Amino acid sequence: MTMQLTEDRLVKDIVNEFPKTSDVFKRHRIDFCCGGNIPLLRAAAEQSADMQVLLKELNEVIQKENPKEDLKVWTASTSEDIIEHVINQYHRPLEEELSLLSPYVTKVARVHGGSHEELLRVHDLFFELKKEMLEHTAKEEESVFPLLLKLEDPAVENREEIISYIQELEKEHDHAGAILKELRDITSDFAPPADACGSYRLVYKRLEDLEGQTFMHVHLENNILFPRYI
Repeated sequence: MTMQLTEDRLVKDIVNEFPKTSDVFKRHRIDFCCGGNIPLLRAAAEQSADMQVLLKELNEVIQKENPKEDLKVWTASTSEDIIEHVINQYHRPLEEELSLLSPYVTKVARVHGGSHEELLRVHDLFFELKKEMLEHTAKEEESVFPLLLKLEDPAVENREEIISYIQELEKEHDHAGAILKELRDITSDFAPPADACGSYRLVYKRLEDLEGQTFMHVHLENNILFPRYI
């Protein structure tokens, strides 16, 4: 993504288009929620933020957002290359996003859970997903991926055992998918209610983005990498 932000963009529009920029605004104490209907230049001035530093950090976040995955490329790639891609483009960003999104989910559930009870369930499901995905990615990197690459050797002795580990990963993918499905169901397809504040809307948008990234991550493993060995 090559777009560069300019000083006249409204803070709220930046966050709506690139939800992860909210972390930068939070760091600089700039209100992107109720006070977001002002240009970036004014927002920076009100908080005595260095405009060039702010622009640099915002543009770095935007540059890091993944373009749409070209899955055809990976069907002809080596397993080593696919695994490296999964770790760098999905595992690391996932770990970062789960950490950064956690306080927003907690805050929105605490502030609005009384009038929107579904947010309490959103909170519980998100933290269940976070725990499971962090354990899952650690297991892939520390044990299963290295074992999987051993299957390149036709003479490997514990082939069936390694395949059983891969199948266990697929079951974990299914469970993560079930959590995401329930999140989508109880949020009415991540559609915030009319009275939702900016933080409330931000959580729904980032959850939907997280769902999309997770589906691409799982698709790359389940439908391109794992079938080479199962």
